[in-house]
Amino acid sequence: MAKETRNIERSAPAEVQTPKRDGASLPVLPVRDTVLFPHAVLPLTVGRDSSVQLINSLGEEKQIIVVAQQDARIDSPVPTDLYQIGTLAVVHKVVKMPNQSLFVFTEGTERVRIKNYDQLTPYMRAEAETLPEPPSEKTPEIEALQRNVLTLFQQIVTGSPTLSDELQTVAMNIDEPGRLVDFIASSLPSLATRDKQELLETTDIRIRLERINRHLAKEIEVQQLRNKIQTEVQDQVQQSQRDYYLREQMKAIQKELGEQDESSRDVEELRKKIEAAGMPEDVKKEALKELSRLSRMSPAAGDYSITRNYIEWLAVLPWAKSSGGEVDIVKAKEILDEDHYDLQKVKDRILDYLSVRRLKPSMKGPILCFVGPPGVGKTSLGRSIARSLGRKFARLSLGGVHDEAEIRGHRRTYIGALPGQILQGIRRAETNDPVFMLDEVDKLGRDFRGDPASALLETLDPEQNFSFRDNYLDVPFDLSKVLFICTANMLDPIPEPLRDRMEIIELQGYSEEEKQHIAFRYLIPRQIEENGLTAEQIEFPEDSVRYLIRHYTREAGVRNLERTIGTVCRKQARRIAEGKKDKLVVTHEIVHEFLGGVKVRVDTEVAERTKRAGVAVGLAWTPAGGDILFIEANKMQGKGGFTMTGQIGQVMQESMQAALTWVRSNAKDLGIDEEFFRNHDLHIHVPAGAIPKDGPSAGVTMATTLVSLLTDRSVRPYTAMTGEITLSGNVLPVGGIKEKVLAAKRAGVHDVILPAENRQNVEEDLDKDQLAGVTIHYVNSIDEALAIALPHSPAEEKQDAAERERVLTTAE
Repeated sequence: MAKETRNIERSAPAEVQTPKRDGASLPVLPVRDTVLFPHAVLPLTVGRDSSVQLINSLGEEKQIIVVAQQDARIDSPVPTDLYQIGTLAVVHKVVKMPNQSLFVFTEGTERVRIKNYDQLTPYMRAEAETLPEPPSEKTPEIEALQRNVLTLFQQIVTGSPTLSDELQTVAMNIDEPGRLVDFIASSLPSLATRDKQELLETTDIRIRLERINRHLAKEIEVQQLRNKIQTEVQDQVQQSQRDYYLREQMKAIQKELGEQDESSRDVEELRKKIEAAGMPEDVKKEALKELSRLSRMSPAAGDYSITRNYIEWLAVLPWAKSSGGEVDIVKAKEILDEDHYDLQKVKDRILDYLSVRRLKPSMKGPILCFVGPPGVGKTSLGRSIARSLGRKFARLSLGGVHDEAEIRGHRRTYIGALPGQILQGIRRAETNDPVFMLDEVDKLGRDFRGDPASALLETLDPEQNFSFRDNYLDVPFDLSKVLFICTANMLDPIPEPLRDRMEIIELQGYSEEEKQHIAFRYLIPRQIEENGLTAEQIEFPEDSVRYLIRHYTREAGVRNLERTIGTVCRKQARRIAEGKKDKLVVTHEIVHEFLGGVKVRVDTEVAERTKRAGVAVGLAWTPAGGDILFIEANKMQGKGGFTMTGQIGQVMQESMQAALTWVRSNAKDLGIDEEFFRNHDLHIHVPAGAIPKDGPSAGVTMATTLVSLLTDRSVRPYTAMTGEITLSGNVLPVGGIKEKVLAAKRAGVHDVILPAENRQNVEEDLDKDQLAGVTIHYVNSIDEALAIALPHSPAEEKQDAAERERVLTTAE
């Protein structure tokens, strides 16, 4: 490999004679990243084998052609890799180096153009013709350019720490403009090889002066910018050193005066907080260790604020501060009854916990989970429990949380790191035993950042949470005294390990009578107050409230009912603002005027839909509570096909198949022609097709629908049913009984058919008031259900038709 290095550049001495070699063959020396100009001396390091052989073969004349490579990365160049214009040069001295390379001093004499190569190995030789220097005419333009170039070059040499001042003197002594350009181009280390070659190939003096002038102007601009940057950096360094010296002097002065600087005051304040926090010994040891590290830091250090925040978090947590004292069981019961109507199971569980805690103050807090439809009071119940216990209340909404660090915090190495929401809630509560509500635990997310539900496993386990470690603090904190209460609308999305750690308490929906009680005790007074009214300005009679509940809301909770009452109150507030001061008694007509027409026709819907044969009323459980479900069937001429529609799931489709199989196998007993199924198609549809439906509990309803259709008998009015069926005709128990019965009652159903094995659920979950007006029929087989649901004689059919007509006529 050959590498050429330029160390010295000067103008050639005047006495050097250049032999004329036009047309003669001369050795060609390729060089990298270097251009030799006429009248310049250039030391070259020659290392390539071909180049070494070239130098060693020179005779007394020692003339060569120096040509630059177009691409410096090529080790063995060929003629096409070289520029056509080079410089005729004389080799003055050759020095052998220890690494077998040669150090060659060459002097350029004139520009030459290579015509053709007559030898390529072991080194290249070529014929060249001289490019004569054009005569220099001292026109005003050339003189002005020459002076400008000289001035710019002097400025560059003056401002550059690497260029010798002697270059200015040499340049000033050169009168010929072409030679001046060559000298300046060979002296500028920042000039690129391509630009130098361009100057070498330019013979016109004026063009050469203009080009070097542009390069010098650019170099001046770069130099000024570099000097500006260097000055700014030096100023910043000097300012930092000045600040450091002043700070050190201030410390020395404060020390002499017996005063403390701000950093020392911070350290002392934090030390007092740590001593007063009541930390466990191992935590206190860690806090003091970090405090000692902080005291040795400069406030300007990057880690100072991070370490200070960490110590502050340790110091402000309520390690030993409790709010729970002696609890009065009777008073706690009064508070729970005052805030919430009914919910007896939940209240009993809380009072049981208080009673045990009174006997054993050191007991661990239970992990409760309230499951129920929206609007039944799960979240507000948490506040009421905190009030009855005399504890602080903290709440964390988990809906949409999908980062594990939200629960356990980030590690301190991250910018802006903080403890997780659990310890942040504890800090806001300022006690170590608050009532901590984890709202919407069934809506936790999960993605590549971790699984928050798994992070909750330690938090909600009484056997582990006495030493809960947050990622940020990395010290154990005792959560065993905290009363955790979770809320959810449904249990299915909650992972099994997390569900196993919680005590599930179900909150069912409210009946119409319970909603009426809640409206008069809580909702109406609250909405009257929130809308700026008084009890003397508006009155809700019982009949009107019942009308609102029945015809303007269909829900398990009371949220929509409260909104509806609020709308009526706002309308009255507007009447008063318009100058109508009289008291408003809310009648049916006022409700129609303020809220529009009836939204839910519960009295007539069931009677109207079941007029024709082949329609039955089922009962369904939803996360929002129970609801009624219509199932319709129809028949047509065909070849025994069976169609199922209504966006139903796999389990529900299988229930339909089972119902059809039972009907076909019992066709003779039911009075159905067995040949009917060969010549007809059947279609079962579950309306509200946009809503997905699934589950086995509509099996009885489907069988009743099919029998009603095929025997042409309408199902009795105001009859609803639920239960899973088997192929042998048995009726199996189902879940969600309370929600389903309450939904049936809301829809105006009088007779409910349930599996016999669900009798215990009715007796435990429903009281007499909730069952008022509803007759429960318990069945073990489909035959028993059909006997209740379908009329047995034309007289009964006529009686059912008359009842339907009466209801529909009254509604109109």
